[in-house]
Amino acid sequence: MIEAFLKAKHWQLFVIMFGIPMILQFTIMGMVISNVIVSNGQPNIELMFDYYKLIPLIMIISYGFYFGWFWSIVMGLKDKLPETVKINILRFKIFFFVPLIYMVFISAIIYYSYTVNLFVNFDHNTPPSFVPNIETVLMLVAIFVPIHFFSIFCIYYVMYISAKIIKSIELNRNVSFGDFIGEFVMFWFYPIGIWFLQPKINRMIKDDTIGVNPY
Repeated sequence: MIEAFLKAKHWQLFVIMFGIPMILQFTIMGMVISNVIVSNGQPNIELMFDYYKLIPLIMIISYGFYFGWFWSIVMGLKDKLPETVKINILRFKIFFFVPLIYMVFISAIIYYSYTVNLFVNFDHNTPPSFVPNIETVLMLVAIFVPIHFFSIFCIYYVMYISAKIIKSIELNRNVSFGDFIGEFVMFWFYPIGIWFLQPKINRMIKDDTIGVNPY
């Protein structure tokens, strides 16, 4: 898998990581809108929920490729780093899997909610299957908000390490954040950045002399 990501062309990664997920999401939204139009403004809510529960699955697939790209960069290129550059691989792995697990967990909750209609009951004679009270809401906020922000921090760290590895190999020396802030931003806006980053990665895979300390 690592070799496939590293050798893939920029347009190939763009298609699987951004193009296909966007097309699928637009397709789902188009089906929802057509459902509203056909039903003269009174859509079939159950059918809409059947469409919406596909979105978490698309998210998992999309972010799976996104994180697979990061994993391949770090694990596939770390051996090309100059001897002066040290990367804490264990810390990277921990920070890598935290947001990945969190994203899968949240997607599973969303999918389950749409599947069992957790917050909506289509039989108007009975209440929804789950009506949270204020204490439950506050407890969930207290639990998930810190985890959510920590997951965001972990994603930034993964982008930071990936950008540092690419720039360190490119310059064949230890680098500061100012040296690779451009790569970091391109990872952040990956639909654009992938067109600039992946060709560099392709060259690093082909050139066996990159990362070899001349001293």
